[in-house]
Amino acid sequence: MATTTTHQISSSSFDKLREQHYNATVVSVNRIHEMLMRIRIHSDEGRFEYQPGQYTVLALGAWEDRFDHPTEIEDETTLNKLIKRAYSISCPLLNEQHELVTCQDYADLEFYITLVPRPDHESPKRPPLTPRLFALKQGDRLTMSHHVVGSYTLDPVGPDDNVIFAGTGTGEAPHNAMAAELLKRGHQGKIASMTCVRYRQDAGYLSEQAILNERYDNYCYQLYTTREAKNMDQSRPDFVGKQYLQDIIRPENFAREFGWNADPQNTHVFLCGNPDMIGIPKKGEGGELEYPPNPGMVELLVSQGFTLDQPKNPGNIHFEKYW
Repeated sequence: MATTTTHQISSSSFDKLREQHYNATVVSVNRIHEMLMRIRIHSDEGRFEYQPGQYTVLALGAWEDRFDHPTEIEDETTLNKLIKRAYSISCPLLNEQHELVTCQDYADLEFYITLVPRPDHESPKRPPLTPRLFALKQGDRLTMSHHVVGSYTLDPVGPDDNVIFAGTGTGEAPHNAMAAELLKRGHQGKIASMTCVRYRQDAGYLSEQAILNERYDNYCYQLYTTREAKNMDQSRPDFVGKQYLQDIIRPENFAREFGWNADPQNTHVFLCGNPDMIGIPKKGEGGELEYPPNPGMVELLVSQGFTLDQPKNPGNIHFEKYW
């Protein structure tokens, strides 16, 4: 990985830092477009156990170049440090033979990442990681934690329960891993996976999802967009429209889109991505839930009889926010 920073530290010092900190290798990089990629990484320690839906930490040195331009960090204290960020583990869904795979079928880990183009000088003590991740290519080295954590898992789901996955952008990543696991298990309940992106091109797993839709009667993936042109031809088979998940989760719309009713008695809902979509409530002084001004998925689901999963109070609404 080339480094053309404007500081005086020698490149040999960076090589020593890489040798000291880096413990994983990039296996492949699939650039969906300039701002979106699927990247697979292999740990030097080989395979390790984790549950679909969990996350781990990726890191690169602050000295590494950015995708968009060379790094401009002058503070040697910051420059020598690793920039870390947590990412949910995704899943390829299908292998080269178009057979269903789970994330545990690979020793490598797949991540689904969108570019955050924030400049280094906006936060000089903690510059952004993604512009550096987007400079990576096959064979490059980085740090990947072996400590995989998170309670956003399939633990509460029974074999006959229905499941709804609702994600925005790369919030689809853990849902792919979880859905693949359910399908591989022969899950008996219905599985609805809906993802909302700005434009259709921002969906990185469409071809795989189309195959799963055809192959599994109890699985349905639907894509929604928020910024497609208003005059888009609705007669086209690839028309997606301009909709939000908060619209789709309303009972009449959900039944129309997925062909079944979401009954709180036997359905779990998993929400991942934009906090505005999730609508995470806060607890008031009396312990009651206080929702954001614009209704999010949690409030809409609670109004339908679902309950928020909380410590010591299990429910059937589970969420993982991305920022």
